[in-house]
Amino acid sequence: MYNKLSIALGTALAVGVAGVAGGAMAKVEGDTIILGSAISLSGKYSTNGLHTQRGYDFAVDRINEKGGVKVGGKSYKLAIKYYDDESTPARATQLAERLIQQDGVEFMLGPYGTGLTKAVAPVTEKFGVPMVEAEGASRSLFTQGYKYMFAVLSTSEYYLAPVLDVVAQRAKSEGKDPAKMRIGMAFENDGFSLDVRAGVLDVAKKYNMKIVIDDKLPADLSDMSATLTKFKALKPDILLVSGHSKGAATAARQIEEMKIQAPVVAITHCEAAKVHEKFPKSANGMMCPTQWLSNLPKKDAYFGTASQWNEDFKKLHPSYSAVPYQTAQASAAVLVFKDAFERANSFDQKQVRDALAATNMETFYGDIKFAPEGNNIAKPMFYRQIGADGSYKPIVSPADMTFPRKANY
Repeated sequence: MYNKLSIALGTALAVGVAGVAGGAMAKVEGDTIILGSAISLSGKYSTNGLHTQRGYDFAVDRINEKGGVKVGGKSYKLAIKYYDDESTPARATQLAERLIQQDGVEFMLGPYGTGLTKAVAPVTEKFGVPMVEAEGASRSLFTQGYKYMFAVLSTSEYYLAPVLDVVAQRAKSEGKDPAKMRIGMAFENDGFSLDVRAGVLDVAKKYNMKIVIDDKLPADLSDMSATLTKFKALKPDILLVSGHSKGAATAARQIEEMKIQAPVVAITHCEAAKVHEKFPKSANGMMCPTQWLSNLPKKDAYFGTASQWNEDFKKLHPSYSAVPYQTAQASAAVLVFKDAFERANSFDQKQVRDALAATNMETFYGDIKFAPEGNNIAKPMFYRQIGADGSYKPIVSPADMTFPRKANY
C-alpha cells in the first residue's frame, strides 16, 4: 500500500523531485506525495500513537482509492514516512528536523499529543513547512504566533470543564446548590493536562465549587492510589482525571480495585484506553469528553457520514469496539491536506499554507475552519457517558446523565 512507509531510523528512502503546477516543486516518489510524521510508536504515548497512525493510514488509503490528489492536471497518491519519536519531545524535535532537512519532506502531519506537538511546531515553523496536526490540543500551542501549524481539534480547556456545567445544571434542576459540590482531581504534569486543569478551575470558580484534592499524577502514570486514598477519606462529589490513555487506564483500574464511590467520575481518553472493555465496573457511569461522535450529522465525499467512517474503520480494524476520537481526527487531518493541495493547485509551501488558512469545510469529523492562530473554531467538544453494557451514550442535555454511584451531595 502507498501509505506503508513506516521505516526504522537510519533506513534510506530513495525519492525524486518532480515539477508540477507551473514549476512549483514537491517531494514525490513517482506520482506519490510524501508526507512526514514523527509519532509515538513506543513509550508512554504509544497506544494513542498507534490510534493516530491508523487514522492517518486509513485516510491515505481511502483518498488514494478515490483517485488521489489532483494538482496541476495530474493525479498524485499520498504516502506517509514515519519515524518513532519514542514519546519523547527531544526525539520528536530531532526527527522533525531529519524529515525536513535530510529526507526532504515539505509537508508534515503532527505527532501525538500536546507536548510532542510543542516540540515539533518550532521546527516546521522555522523551515516554513505546513503542518496539519490532529492531536495537540493545548491552547498554549495557539498563542505562539505560528503561521504554518493548523489543528483540526478543539482546544484542551474544553475537555473536562463543561462536565461541571452539565453537573451544575443537573443539580439546579433537582433543587440542589452547585456550590456545595466538592471536586477531587488529578492531572498529568504536561501541557495538555495542565490546560485541562485550567479550564476546570475557571468553571469551578464560576459555581463556587470547592476543590478539595488537586494532585499531579506520577510521571510514569502507573499509580494514582495516593489521590484515591485521599478521595476515600474526603468523599468529594466529583472525580476528574486527565493523563492520556495510560492515565485513564490507571484511573479506571484503581477506581475498581479501591472501590471508589462518587456520583460523577470524568476522565479523558476513555475510548483510547478501552476502559469500557477492560474495567467495566468502574467504567459504568463515567463521563468522557470526546472530540467526535460516530452519529454526528456530518459527511464528506470521501468517507461519507460519521457513522460510515466508523463502520468502515471497524471493518478494517475489528479489534475496536469503540473507535477513539484520536483516530477519527487523524483521518480528518489528512483530508484537510488533500483539500488544501487541490485548492492551492500547487505544492508551493506558501501557497499550500495560505490554502490551509482559508479552509472552511464539512467532513465526517465535523466542520473545520481555522482561526488566524491555527486552531479549529468550527467544532465543539462532545460528551458521552459509559453505560452498564459498555456502550457510550451522548449527553445532549443534563437530563441525560445517570448516577450509578452513591451520591454524596
